[in-house]
Amino acid sequence: MPSVILGLVVALGLPLQGADLAPTGTLRASFIENNPNQGRVDPKTQAITGPAADLVRELARRLGVKYEITPLPSAGAVLESVRDGKVDIGFLAYEAARATQVDYADDYSITGSTYAVRGDSTITRSADVDRAGITVAAIRGQSQEVYLRESLKAAHLNSLPTAPPNGELAKMLLSGQVDAVGANRTRMEDLVREFPKLRVLSDDFMQTTQAIVVAKGKRAQLEYLNTFVADVRTSGLVKASLAKASLVGVDVAPPTKR
Repeated sequence: MPSVILGLVVALGLPLQGADLAPTGTLRASFIENNPNQGRVDPKTQAITGPAADLVRELARRLGVKYEITPLPSAGAVLESVRDGKVDIGFLAYEAARATQVDYADDYSITGSTYAVRGDSTITRSADVDRAGITVAAIRGQSQEVYLRESLKAAHLNSLPTAPPNGELAKMLLSGQVDAVGANRTRMEDLVREFPKLRVLSDDFMQTTQAIVVAKGKRAQLEYLNTFVADVRTSGLVKASLAKASLVGVDVAPPTKR
């Protein structure tokens, strides 16, 4: 799309041609299936709900195309799907390292990340975790694991290769295999609700933002997405989606410019 036409599209809020964001005629999207801040997959029906589903549905409606959403097991898999053109857009928490591989639109949500610990643990605040003799588990490649890998000085980090079921995480904590698990607050609240012998710390050790990503160099698509995100933030669509998904500690992101 020529830059002059693109400027008019963005300035006037005109619809981008579906072929630009959905060259196959279907808007194809991917998200991390075990990240409730992006979406959830019903184990019985395989129905996908949550912010990613709501945003893809609305984006496809505005573009006048069909859509399909693919849940993937990890951030790395989402990165690969976008980078290799298997999907048109993906959903990822912002990280500088990932931004070298894909381009990020502006943030649509922001959330805290915290620790789950045993109910009888002496750990009460995030600052208590970074001590000698403490083992922390986090899922390799996720924002929290990247942050902890760079910031923990005394505690030992156990980087789990994949996201285990909640039952396995609870077993690791209750058996003493690990002393804390770090993840986004929604995921940790889900864990403790299922296993009440655990508890979630009240403070966050980091905050993460969620955004839509596209393959590198797709300037027209990125500018349209930024206009779209700004609109769904201010219109209340994102806020309503977060509330409908019952996400704990997640809010609409403030305006951002990368």
